[in-house]
Parts: sequence; structure tokens; C-alpha cells
Amino acid sequence: MPMDHCEEINGNSRIWQKSGFALGLLLCFLLLPSIGSAQLSFEEAPINYNKAEPDNLISRFQKRLDAGEIELEYQRKDRAGYLPAVLEALKIPVSSQTLVFSKTSLQVKHIDPQSPRALYFNDDLYVGYVRGGSVLEVSASDPKLGTVFYTMSQSQTSHPAFVRKTFECTQCHASSMTQGVPGHIMRSVYPGPDGMPVFREGTFRSDHSSPFSERWGGWYVTGTHGEMRHMGNLIFRQGDSARNLNREPGANAVDLEKWFDTSAYLTPHSDIVSLMVLEHQTKMHNLITRAQIEGRITERDATVMNRMLEREATFQSDSTKRRYESAANRLVDYMLFVEELQLEGPIQGTSRFESEFTQLGPRDSQGRSLRDFDLKRRLFQYPCSYLIYSESFEQLPRPVLNVVYRRLWEILSGKDQSSEYAHLSAADRRAILEILLETKQGLPAYWKPEESETGQTGG
Repeated sequence: MPMDHCEEINGNSRIWQKSGFALGLLLCFLLLPSIGSAQLSFEEAPINYNKAEPDNLISRFQKRLDAGEIELEYQRKDRAGYLPAVLEALKIPVSSQTLVFSKTSLQVKHIDPQSPRALYFNDDLYVGYVRGGSVLEVSASDPKLGTVFYTMSQSQTSHPAFVRKTFECTQCHASSMTQGVPGHIMRSVYPGPDGMPVFREGTFRSDHSSPFSERWGGWYVTGTHGEMRHMGNLIFRQGDSARNLNREPGANAVDLEKWFDTSAYLTPHSDIVSLMVLEHQTKMHNLITRAQIEGRITERDATVMNRMLEREATFQSDSTKRRYESAANRLVDYMLFVEELQLEGPIQGTSRFESEFTQLGPRDSQGRSLRDFDLKRRLFQYPCSYLIYSESFEQLPRPVLNVVYRRLWEILSGKDQSSEYAHLSAADRRAILEILLETKQGLPAYWKPEESETGQTGG
């Protein structure tokens, strides 16, 4: 890490820890005290987070950079640096851009309402860009380690490199706010005129269950949303309070021209649909990581106990089963959008994000995909997270994955009619089940109609 960047970390850390700074979408760069009450021991075996060799899209990409298979073009225009080349090479759509102007990043001195931080993402990666900042902020979903954090210097060099960060990031990004594992937080604040959050008014964490009125404080938002009102596009001024905040000036904005000059950014949008997907995805990644780490720690503990008690290696005690079930059930509920906010009006974005995201598929023989949007009553037409196709999901510990698949089948087949799944109609369940049967590899045999009809319930 360059010396000036180290000094920036240390200086800002003292300032923000003193003020209780703790907000925004956190990649690797939010400075807040770690909350350890729900934290798992991921720094020890079998996870060894800080010492283990990562294996994710960034680490693999870096090997190709090192081998000279790929070159990244440096762009001086608008101080974009390596950003355009990185997005293109990693297949991160420019249309995913969202803009956050609250001072909630390590590179805080460069962020304000006139110079927001830009965030870009795909299913596995997140990139943060700050105009005038010294680095690109990058995080990757690693199938074994969870979120792994990197920076890339924005100074031109013959050998650009993603540099991994560990303790610098996990002291903030591994707390109860990230499910106790290395992860992300998307947060809504009351931003002052300079972008500094007004802490006395409180803050909100955002996911797909959050009330619309509590979303996107400190963010720019482009898109229409009818009579619903959010906190985006607003500055909290002297005399304002959370009780009397007038959300009208920030509502249904189709461009950002009256707030700042967007010409220096890759796109003029901070699309509302992209923001809603980002809210869902960040927590979903955290829960996958939680299930991964919990599952591996449970496997370790079970192995030790079985050896001590001279039991079969595959034996699962009731305690072990409960631990696997706890990790799996938490994940299943979120991926099926339990407690998702029901929209009161239609949502419409302003960029190509919606169409580009939808086109990624996969689709079944009827043309249906888990990436199809609803945006009238809820986010997706078929409420089951598209991250079920991700490498991180696929590599969950087998005992956890077995429970996840069992619970999904029970719910989608209609066997489980619990009230928490009442938001899934019979048609919803049937459609999701049919889509997965045609598009998801590795499903248990009992998912297949001919098998389920015989009543087989193997794991």
C-alpha cells in the first residue's frame, strides 16, 4: 500500500472512530468499530481467512495479468484511470452504476454531493470508484472465504495489480452488520450539505425487506416510483429532522442534472432498479458466506467429536444437525424473499440495467428466468434469488447444501405451507420449481417429478 494511502487510512480512522462513523455501502473502506457479538472465528482453522490463498474471479484474473495474457488500458480522460478497462475485462456492466455522495468511504476527502462515489457490480464482483481517489476499491465473492477485498492503484503502471486487503477491511467488514462474516453493508443516512451523515437522526441498513421510506439516504437515485417516497437525492439541512423530512424534491427523478454535473462519470444514471438489486445481492452474499463458514466450522467440530467418541465419521448428532439447519434455513428464507417489501406502485429505471440484467438468464423452455423483474408488486417475477446459480452457492458445504435443497423442495412443491411463505402463491412455487428443474444443475433426484411422486426424501 502506498505511503500516502496508509497515512490517509490512519488519519481518517482516528477522526471517524471518534465520531462513530458507520455508514454507506461498505466494500473495504468504511471506518467503524467492529461489532463482534455475531462474529464467527473465520481467522482460525478451517477457514484461515487472512492466510488462505483466495480462489475467485479477481485472483484468477490477476494470474492472467501477471502472465501477460491481458493488458489494461489506462484512461486519463475524466481521471477514470483503470476503471473502464477493469469493468470491461471483468464483465461488470456500466449500467449497474449507482452513486453515493455521503462521506462513507476511506477516500472520504474526495466524496461530497458534487463528487459522488460510483459503484459497479455483477453477480460476483463489486468495484468502487472515487474521482481523484488513489485506488479502485474492489471486492470479490470467494466460494471458500466469502468476501475478499482488494485495491488497485489508480496511478499508471506497466503492471497493474489487485492487492489483497485483510485486517484493514475485516476490522470493519466482519460484524453483526455483515452477518458476522467478511461482507458488505448497504446503508441509508441523513446526509448534511457536505455529505457528512447526521448521526443524531439515525441510520438504516437496506435490503429487499426495508421500508421504501428508509432507503437510499446519501445516494443519488434515478427512476420513477409513483407515490412511494425514498430518502435519495436529498440534503439534510439545518432545521430538518427525520420526522419532518420533505422527501418530495428527491422523488421520481429521471436525471441528476439539478444536483451535480454527471459528465465526468461513465453514465449519468444511478438507476433505482440497480439499487434494488444491489440491496438484495449484498445481503444474499453475506448469508451465503455465513452458511459456508458455519457449515465448515460445524464439520470440523463434528469430526473432532466423532473421533473422540469413536463414532462413524459421517454420524451427525442432533446438535450438529441443528447447526446445519440454522445456517441453511436463514439462507433459504432470504433467497425466497421472505418479508420482502410489497411495492405500492410501479418502479421504472432510467438506464439499460434492467434489460441487460434480464438478458443474462438462464431461461427455461418457456422463456422464464429468475432474473425476470416484476417491479409492480415486488422486485422479481419469480421470487428466488438468481445467486442460486453462483459458484459460491454451489460450493456450500454438502451438509448445508443438502438442507437448503430439502427446504426449497418442501416449500416449492407445496409440502410446506408455513405462513412465512404465504407470499409465494401456488403459481409462484410451481414456476420457480419448473425453472430450476430445467436450468439448475446438481439438484437432488427427489426434485424430479417422477421421483417426488414416489415420496422419496433422500438428502
